[in-house]
Amino acid sequence: MEAQSVTPYLLQPHGSIPNNQRLPLLLYQQVFQATGDLTSRFKTAFAQHGWAGSWVNGVYSYHHYHSNAHEVLGVAAGRAVIIFGGPGGKEVAVTAGDMAVLPAGTGHCLKSSSPDFKVVGAYPAGQENYDTCTEQDDPDEKKRHIAQVALPESDPVAGKDGPLLAYWK
Repeated sequence: MEAQSVTPYLLQPHGSIPNNQRLPLLLYQQVFQATGDLTSRFKTAFAQHGWAGSWVNGVYSYHHYHSNAHEVLGVAAGRAVIIFGGPGGKEVAVTAGDMAVLPAGTGHCLKSSSPDFKVVGAYPAGQENYDTCTEQDDPDEKKRHIAQVALPESDPVAGKDGPLLAYWK
């Protein structure tokens, strides 16, 4: 990890998007310099630190969240604006090398992106069978699931001494 510039955002519930009332969304700026094969660098770092089920794609263009898993998104190419927290939520510009760690329940939706935008996603070990919830799901039921999601054992790129553990204690 080349930079430890991390910004936390504790998101309040928004409509039927519950967000997480205990754990903040963490935005990491320039975890890796935007050169070389960032897909491999993110996948390798995630795997080394116990974040599994990695995939490479974009971000859905509708508001959704996961009630049974935390998620990490490493920006491997391009740039985008992602809305966190549900409709009218926090709009964040991300570029290659940035990363977001979303606690269970955090709404996210792609607002706009460059044609080459792609992310590497992963989940803490044991949480790879994540659900995909939308505004149509019962937020009260999903809040019960969110409250039961175990904390990860390590930061997805910095391991056991990483900033995630300090913010999510």
